[in-house]
Amino acid sequence: MIDRVKIYVKAGDGGNGIISFRREKYVPLGGPDGGDGGDGGNIYLEGDSGVSTLQGFRHRKQFGAKNGVHGKGQDMHGKNGKDLILKVPLGTLVRRKDDGESLITLDDIVSHGQRSLVAQGGKGGLGNARFVSSTNRAPRIAQEGQSGEEAWLILDLKLIADVGIAGYPNVGKSTLLSAVSKAKPKIADYPFTTLEPVIGVVELGYQSFVLADIPGLIEGAHQGVGLGIDFLRHIERTKVIIQLVDGSSTEPTLEMEKVNHELKSYGSGLLNKKRIVAINKIDLPEVQAHMSQLKSEIEDIIDDRVYFISAATGEGTEDLMKKALELISQEQDEKIQEHQEDQYRIFRPTPIASKKKRES
Repeated sequence: MIDRVKIYVKAGDGGNGIISFRREKYVPLGGPDGGDGGDGGNIYLEGDSGVSTLQGFRHRKQFGAKNGVHGKGQDMHGKNGKDLILKVPLGTLVRRKDDGESLITLDDIVSHGQRSLVAQGGKGGLGNARFVSSTNRAPRIAQEGQSGEEAWLILDLKLIADVGIAGYPNVGKSTLLSAVSKAKPKIADYPFTTLEPVIGVVELGYQSFVLADIPGLIEGAHQGVGLGIDFLRHIERTKVIIQLVDGSSTEPTLEMEKVNHELKSYGSGLLNKKRIVAINKIDLPEVQAHMSQLKSEIEDIIDDRVYFISAATGEGTEDLMKKALELISQEQDEKIQEHQEDQYRIFRPTPIASKKKRES
């Protein structure tokens, strides 16, 4: 999946205004009639729910809008340049490179039809008819059109999913996704089978949510080891993280702690997200034999309930998904409450008499 691209955009230049005078029979002293130039076309990025990756920008890197047309005589205004609209997937973060090579965030496109202006077209120049005054009845000046804006943009795609499945490679993330949704990720018995995030929709009665299988994290992922940074940024938008642990591993608690370290080191509040820990592969006899020990060890670390599941047989997955849905609802309620508190914050100033009484 193409989830990061660098593109160059150049808005259209404005058309020139022109110098022109009326030339008609029996009108020997016709006045100025030079028209204005048209404005250059703008360049927009627009969110489109039908686009899933930035694949369309893989081979073509430069985009330009149309220039405005020059003005003409007889006060004819030049035609404006046509705008250029580039479709991007939902979840695209748009940043511009400045002269110092640092990145400036322009927009975060998260809804269908959301449009972001990334390069504005140049204004058309004024024709000489615009410069008539009481002291200059026949101006011989006109303006050139302004240049359109140009910029290098970095487009980052971060999946929009309610829940992300995180964990070491080969713990059964893809198997879990395929068991609880209609997604068909690649499943094989070797590490890094999944090389790009895969999403599916989980349906529980009349409710549903989007679940993402995030490719496996390994030690050093926050520093880019194993393409970890590319994978970690897809967790940023999730409301809930399901941390999947391989119960058949020789050191499952150590692997869980290492994943926690990567989430914390990456930052962006990943470790503070609502999280569920699930031990996978309980269909294996060796895992069943150590379930009580695993439960005790992990609950000492997270101080919360641990879910035991088998992604292969589906055992325990329904309860896990119900818990995820419960946490999603909690997260949404908290966001609504925060918004209301910010919007309707009430200030009650202390009466002057009470202040004087305390001071005395």
